[in-house]
Amino acid sequence: TIIAIIIIIAIITIIAIIIITVIITIITRKARFETSLLVQSWKLSYSDIEMVSAKGSKKGSSVSVSMKYVCTHGKAYTCLGTATQQQIFSDVGYYRGVLVAIKHIRKEHVQVSREILLEFNQLKDIAHDNLNVFVGACTEPPNICLVWHYCNKGSIQDIIMNDEVKLDAVFKLSFLMDIAKGMIYMHKSHLHSHGNLKSSNCLVDSRWLVRITDYGLPSFSSGQFFDESEQDAYRRKLWTAPELLRENIPPKNGSQKGDVYSFAIVAYEIITRSEPFPFDLMTARDAVNRVRNGESIPFRPCLPETTDVGKAVLDLLRACWHEVPEHRPNFNQVRTVLKRQANGEINIMDSVLNLMEKYAYNLEEIVEERTQQLLEEKKKTDRLLYRMLPSTVAEQLKIGRTVKPESYDQATVYFSDIVGFATLASDSNPMQIVDFLNDLYSCFDVIIAQHDVYKVETIGDAYMVVSGVPVRNGQRHAAEIANVSLDLLSSVLSLRIRHRPNIQIQLRVGIHTGPVVAGVVGLTMPRYCLFGDTVNMAARMESSGKPLHIHVSKQSYIAISEIGGYEMTLRGEMNVKGKGLQTTYWLHGKAGYTKPLPPLEL
Repeated sequence: TIIAIIIIIAIITIIAIIIITVIITIITRKARFETSLLVQSWKLSYSDIEMVSAKGSKKGSSVSVSMKYVCTHGKAYTCLGTATQQQIFSDVGYYRGVLVAIKHIRKEHVQVSREILLEFNQLKDIAHDNLNVFVGACTEPPNICLVWHYCNKGSIQDIIMNDEVKLDAVFKLSFLMDIAKGMIYMHKSHLHSHGNLKSSNCLVDSRWLVRITDYGLPSFSSGQFFDESEQDAYRRKLWTAPELLRENIPPKNGSQKGDVYSFAIVAYEIITRSEPFPFDLMTARDAVNRVRNGESIPFRPCLPETTDVGKAVLDLLRACWHEVPEHRPNFNQVRTVLKRQANGEINIMDSVLNLMEKYAYNLEEIVEERTQQLLEEKKKTDRLLYRMLPSTVAEQLKIGRTVKPESYDQATVYFSDIVGFATLASDSNPMQIVDFLNDLYSCFDVIIAQHDVYKVETIGDAYMVVSGVPVRNGQRHAAEIANVSLDLLSSVLSLRIRHRPNIQIQLRVGIHTGPVVAGVVGLTMPRYCLFGDTVNMAARMESSGKPLHIHVSKQSYIAISEIGGYEMTLRGEMNVKGKGLQTTYWLHGKAGYTKPLPPLEL
């Protein structure tokens, strides 16, 4: 009996100790909890934030702005002048060295109640890869604001409205999967739901990971005054579920099924890269009212028949924005469908690395192909350049050297024109003249390419050729010009004018041998020109000659005679303008020359 009494007393004592311990533990935990509420570890001082100025830099730094523009939604974008050209999509600053986004709360003052303290305390415990990190809040007017980690790619809305960003199916499915995973965690947490899910609240960080923001704190955020138009107020409701639109006082934190509806609208924006409703045909107020009214066929965004993310995702969207909340899937089911469609989990960085790896395999082949294309383009450019300038001169200009004028002791210059060209031009229209000269000079260009000569220029019907310049060829320059003269004269016998086929082209040729100076003139469309009395004399030989004859000066006659084999006849002395009496000759043949030539008329 005594032993039983002792045992009972011991049991009672143990139970009492346990009860007392539990009570003390509960009291201690509650005290600690109350203490943590009073500590307000989430509270920040606005002065501790180094604001990024309007010029895109921290106070006191030298970083400058390189670009600023305004998007279609009226949000200002500023580009920091860093090596990565970082875009700033909201009010930002640096808090303890970390770039943060600042969301201003439109209130004149905030009464920090126990309910608000509980909200902040809960928010500090949230940690998930797809939920943006809450840094803290400032509650002192006029700088009442929330501070979040900054995501430098902007929001989903910013990305889908930027045509320069290319989004394939992998990116779109990855964005949807990230949102679904973040919402799964949120719905299982003490937050229970988001209540304000929309594309502008889905941010994208530097690793292209979607982080949901602006969650929690319904009491702290409520009661704000918005200086906005009626259309802007309705635009904020485009992502709200119809059952919540119909409530006079909807829940501050929304509902889980309402979040699923909001997800469907965001998914539509991502898939189609467009706004939820066609605002060129209706206003935001009309769209919200039609969703709220619950038409016989519920009003929703118009889905495309096909998409790069697959038909299963389109069916998922239809289920997510179902009129009846109970018929909408939860986010676990949403993730399952997306995972099946993507053949597993998606990681954007892994996808990018895989693409880079595939590209690396083909890089050598691509580089070789591009190099070959570059060489072909260079050859085309060089061919065009060599047609405009001598190759030796062109090579010097390509390497940036100045081409100095050069003297040549001996060269032979050829001049020719068309007798009666002025009359022909007056009887023809400009297009006919262009066609005629093009036919004539194309024929001449083919012939001179077979000889060691260089075409200096063409002016109207005048055609000028030289040999011995820019490449010296000893004594052959006179023979080369003599050969060209005979070939060109022979060619015009069979060449006909398209619009005057019965007219014989009357080519008149003059050649002269002597010293010249050659050089490049001009920077824009540079010309390789000849200068000196030899050029003038060759022009005089041409102008004082006869149609279908080759007029040769005495100097050219001597140079050609030294080579031998050419048929030349004395014309006699004639008065050459500026030169006085000059002995000149006719060149009318060559030993073994078989091409037809016009008869010599003395």
